[in-house]
Amino acid sequence: MNDRVVVVGAGVIGLTTAVQLAEAGHRVDVVAAEAPEATTSAVAGALWGPWLVEPRGRVLAWAAYGLKVLDALAGDPSSGVRVVSGIEVSRRGYGPPDWADLLADRRPCTPHELPTGYSHGSRYSAPLVDMPVHLSYLMVRLRAAGGTLTIRRLASLGQAVVEPRTVIVNCSGIGARQLVPDADLFPIRGYHVLASNPGLTEFLEADTEHPTDLLAIYPHRDHVILGGTAEPEVWSREPDHAIAAAIVDRCAALEPRLANATIIEHRIGLRPTRPTVRVEAERSPTGNLVIHNYGHGGAGVSLAWGCAREVASLLSP
Repeated sequence: MNDRVVVVGAGVIGLTTAVQLAEAGHRVDVVAAEAPEATTSAVAGALWGPWLVEPRGRVLAWAAYGLKVLDALAGDPSSGVRVVSGIEVSRRGYGPPDWADLLADRRPCTPHELPTGYSHGSRYSAPLVDMPVHLSYLMVRLRAAGGTLTIRRLASLGQAVVEPRTVIVNCSGIGARQLVPDADLFPIRGYHVLASNPGLTEFLEADTEHPTDLLAIYPHRDHVILGGTAEPEVWSREPDHAIAAAIVDRCAALEPRLANATIIEHRIGLRPTRPTVRVEAERSPTGNLVIHNYGHGGAGVSLAWGCAREVASLLSP
C-alpha cells in the first residue's frame, strides 16, 4: 500500500472514504475546494434513509452497511450520531419504502400518534447525525490515521496528481459537474433552518404533496433543524428570509412549540444529484487510477460508509 491516494472533496462522502482508506493503511491526502464545515454535508438534515437514489440494488446494500456503522457510532458521543425515534406521516396512503425492512422497529402509526389531518404514517428509530460534529469527528480519525487535508480548488482531477502513481478518489459532490466533467450531475438545493429546541426529542417528517416544499423536524440536544426545500437546478446558497419563514410556518403548524423558537442560522446546500450514484473505477489519460464516488443526492450520510467500503475494494481488489 505505497501508492499515494488523493481524495478530492471534504464532505461526508470524501471524509468517510478517506478515513476508510487511511485506517486500512493507505497514504491519504484530502484536497477540497471548501473546508468540511462549508460543504453541503455540514448543512444536511442527516436522518438515515436512502430516499430517491438509484440504482436500488446497490443503494440498499450501501445503506444497510451504513446503518450498521452509524448504529455502532451512536455509542460514541463524540461522533455526533444518535439513534432517535420519530414518525413520517402523510394525508394519503403509501407503501413502505424498499429499505423499511432494514429497520427492526418500523411499524404503522396508531391513530393517536398521527397529527391532525394526517391519516397514514410509520414510526421507527434511525440514526440522526449532527453533521458539523460528525465532520469534525471524521477529521480527528483521518488525522489519527496519518491523513491530511488541504484546501485548494482544482480546475481538473488531473491537478490532484502529486506523484506518478497517485490514485485519485473523486468525492467532489456537485463539483464533479466541472471536474469530471459530468453533465448528468445537477444540484437540488436544500434549505434548512436551525432553531432553538423547545424540548423536542422525536423527529417528524411529513408529506407536503409538493415536490419542492418539504416538512421535517430533526431534534438535537440544544437545537432543532427544520426543513426544508428540494429545488432542482437552483445554485444559490444565499439566505432567503421568505423561504425560511415558510419552513418555520410549515413546521410550527404540526409542532406549535416551534412557533416561538429562536432562529439561529440558515443552512443551505446543493445536493449532488444524477440518475444513478457513480461508484466506479477508470483510468485517466495519464494512466492514473481514478475512482469516482459522487452523485448521492440527499442520501450521502446514509450511503457514505457503504460506498467507502466499495471504494476500498476497488483500490485493493
